Amino acid sequence: MDILNIIDRMESLVSTSARVPATGRTLVDVSKLAELIDQARLAVPQDVKAAHEILLRKDSVLGQAQIEARRLKTSADEEFKTRLNESELVKAARRRADDMIQEAQRKAQRLLEQADTEAKTRRAESDAYALETLRNLEVQLGSLLSTVRRGMDVMQ
Repeated sequence: MDILNIIDRMESLVSTSARVPATGRTLVDVSKLAELIDQARLAVPQDVKAAHEILLRKDSVLGQAQIEARRLKTSADEEFKTRLNESELVKAARRRADDMIQEAQRKAQRLLEQADTEAKTRRAESDAYALETLRNLEVQLGSLLSTVRRGMDVMQ
């Protein structure tokens, strides 16, 4: 039987029952009311009973869902922080590597400039030494030439 039909019959029972004058009360046939209540209990579908049980367990289910949501949020926050830190570490490592490369390039440039300066200095020193040696040789050859000419003059 349909639950709404049973409720309508209960309402009809109450409205057709005898009234007690001056009290505002109604006399209801208890056996008919009990029979309608039993029919209502039998008519309540199983889904309604299951829904009632779910409603009774909703606080437990909601509590578990909230705990799981907090756990997932905490896990996601930790994952985010870990990835952010890893990202920051990678960025810091790249910056450090770039700094090291730039410093190495500056050192290499300084070494090249020093080597170039040193080569120029040594070349200038070598040229000065060669010039000095040639001048000494010229003086000695000049002296030797004059000795040879004097010797030739004496022989002539």
